[in-house]
Formats: sequence, structure tokens, C-alpha cells
Amino acid sequence: MMDWTDRHCRHFHRLLSPSARLYTEMVHAHAVLRGDRQRLLGFSAIEHPVVLQLGGSDAGELAEAARVGVEFGYDEINLNVGCPSDRVQAGRFGACLMREPALVADCVAAMRAAVPVPVTVKCRIGVDDQDSYADLERFVTVVAGAGVTVFLLHARKAWLHGLSPKQNREVPPLDYERVFRLKQEHPALTVVLNGGITEATAALAALERLDGVMIGRMAYHDPYQLTVLERVLCDPVFEAPERAAVLAAFEPYAQAHLARGETLNHLARHLVGLYQGQPGARRYRRVLTELSHRHGAGWEAVEAAISAQSQPPEARAA
Repeated sequence: MMDWTDRHCRHFHRLLSPSARLYTEMVHAHAVLRGDRQRLLGFSAIEHPVVLQLGGSDAGELAEAARVGVEFGYDEINLNVGCPSDRVQAGRFGACLMREPALVADCVAAMRAAVPVPVTVKCRIGVDDQDSYADLERFVTVVAGAGVTVFLLHARKAWLHGLSPKQNREVPPLDYERVFRLKQEHPALTVVLNGGITEATAALAALERLDGVMIGRMAYHDPYQLTVLERVLCDPVFEAPERAAVLAAFEPYAQAHLARGETLNHLARHLVGLYQGQPGARRYRRVLTELSHRHGAGWEAVEAAISAQSQPPEARAA
């Protein structure tokens, strides 16, 4: 979810789901240590519980970056060992590290020694020809030996060459059974399923055999589904707010960032899918996208998009 789940996205998603555990986009440890920390790591208190997802392969850098993350207030530090992009591979982090379980174990051991919060790992079920259950179990066993007890598994293998990141999310087939088997044979581990879950019924089915589910792109493209998941998975008496009420709740946050010089398109891009599947959704998306990219655009662009969506059918036809 690099370039997607930034602080603005997470604040918006929290308004839709009070209980979900939110994850940052992956941030390289070197960037944390050398870059603009407030821009990279800053977040609002509403986001808790929130997890900092790090990338890297230098145990010392990762430990120090984890320490910085805890100083910023993150509730958990996650090491990403699942991203297959060329840029990530070139930096020797992400999915290519599944070939080096001992190095991953060294990294998480250093991170755990540096911070008091949980250190977790997100990975794939395999990579290239390292694609058997035995390979996955070997990786998890070695890393668990360093003290990690929580694994978030994207239930697809990763091809490091020949497929784009988008294709790596779609072409390799999902294999939930491999994840189920890992949990069954290692019941002491907390195993969370990621990949292909697009509705509450599928999440409920997975939770009969696993400890959690992780939702990525569905939550981004159709964020209002988070209210359904909140009610079904977390709070049966949860009353989903109206979509316009969610935007009204987001406005003070947006106005504060606009006053600091943030551009509206950086905030509004996360709001585009809110009316997915609703009458007038296409008009809402078009107006919001067009107006929010204009120089000096303010919250009135969002209000215009809401107004366009809510027009009666005959007005839209006109």
C-alpha cells in the first residue's frame, strides 16, 4: 500500500471503523533515520491502534527506526517481507528477504530488543521457486525463533521477476489452505490472512480458522465497506454513519492541513471511493477529482462533489 495509506487515508478510515488496526504504508528504515520524520511518521491520535510498517535489511537501522517509531507513539512495528516491486528488491528488502530467513530473524531480534511494543512480520506464502509449504514453514519457524509470534500472510507467492507489483497481486493463485495449515500446525502463533478478501462473509469464514484478516485495496477503493466489517467483525450494534456525515467529520482535519499548506488533492484522493456502488457515485468521483486538482482548491470542492452525488435522477439526466 505504498503511496496509499498515508496519514490522511488512515484518519479517514478511522472515521469509518473505530476498531480496525491501521497500518502505515511501508517506510524504509533509512528514510526514517535520514528523512523528514514528521512527514513520514506523523499521525493524529484518532488513528490508534496504528502500526508502523518498515522495510529494510540492516538490523541496526531497523532497530533504530523501530525506536523512533515508538517515540512517535506507534502501537506496533511491522517488518514488511512481502512487497515484490523492483525498487524494493533493488534495495534488498521486501519479498526477496523470504530467501534469507536467518537475516530476517536477526533483524526482528534487533527490533524486539530496541522497543517495548510488539514486532510483527508481513510476508508472502512463497517466492519464485521457493514455493512449498515446507519452505513457508521453514521461514516462519526461523523467524519465530527470534521471538516473533504474529505473522500476516498474503496468501499468494511472489514472483520477483517477470510480474509487475499489480500482477503479483492478481496472477499467482490464492492458497488459503497453506495459511490454514500453518495455523493448525503452529497454534501458538497469531496468523492473519491477507489477500482476496472483499466481503464480510469471506472474512468471517477465515476467522473460523485464523486469528485475523487484513484488508488492503478493497478498503481503499470501497472504503464504506469498513463500516460493514466493523459491525460484522467487531461491534454488532455499531451504527454506520451516513457518508456525508463521514465527510463532515473529516472536514476539520482537512481544513487544518489545508491551512498548513497541504493541497486538497493529497487529501481528497482518499475520499474518491466513498460512494462506490451508490447512485451518483460517478458524478461524485468526477467532480471531486476535477475540482480538487485545481490550484488553491478548498473544501468547497468536496461540498460540490457531495451536492453532485445527491442530485435527483432527473437533475443528473439533464
